[in-house]
Amino acid sequence: MLYFAYGSNLNHYQMKNIRCYGSKYLKNHFLKDYKLIFCHPNELNKFGYANIIKKKGSKVSGAIWEITKEHEKILDSYEQFPDIYQKKNFNLGGKKIMFYIMDKYFIKDPPKSYIDTINKGYEDCNIDLRIKYRF
Repeated sequence: MLYFAYGSNLNHYQMKNIRCYGSKYLKNHFLKDYKLIFCHPNELNKFGYANIIKKKGSKVSGAIWEITKEHEKILDSYEQFPDIYQKKNFNLGGKKIMFYIMDKYFIKDPPKSYIDTINKGYEDCNIDLRIKYRF
């Protein structure tokens, strides 16, 4: 199956060696009419994590990965599906691509280490973008 990753799951080491051993990076992709934000479902939580929201005219940098059903179960657990993140799909070249999205959240700044992981993922995927946040 195909999975669109954004946030820390762009990081090749994390995806291939920690989360989804044996997953295969296929290519980078820009998801149109979505915007990257950082948030958390618990208002009291100090830090936020990557999420995307619909925003016409925006685009989210990401990666298309080939994953197995076992990988999907691992990601479901990591993303706390269905309690925190929900699954959505889009079509690309006639193929269904799954991604995760959080519907209920509070905007929060991400921790610097998390941004570093994402930026390494952009580098891994040859995406010319770095996220800069004030800490």
